[in-house]
Amino acid sequence: QVQLVESGGGLVQPGGSRGLSCVASGSIFSDAVMGWYRQAPGKQRELVAVITSNGRTNYADSVKGRFTISRDNAKNTVYLQMNNLKPEDTAVYYCNLWSRPYTYWGQGTQVTVSS
Repeated sequence: QVQLVESGGGLVQPGGSRGLSCVASGSIFSDAVMGWYRQAPGKQRELVAVITSNGRTNYADSVKGRFTISRDNAKNTVYLQMNNLKPEDTAVYYCNLWSRPYTYWGQGTQVTVSS
């Protein structure tokens, strides 16, 4: 079983930056895809970014050019660097790992963008 633990959330002013980390533990296969989702009040959970084991990435249109996803396979860690944050980025951010046929979720970390 895989366990995911996010960290790095908190309060940041609009235009600021924040970095999130997610450490995976357990039996992690080499082809696992990792990503970040977020859920804001009144909205459905949405995909933010994903990254494959060999570095292929995909981003939601709303964060392209502002967020960067990366991973360190040796540390079983995925990162989300968030720049030029906007109030609409406020959400609980969830780490996700896909390794067929399994999907794992972290507990979430709150990111609040407010002045």
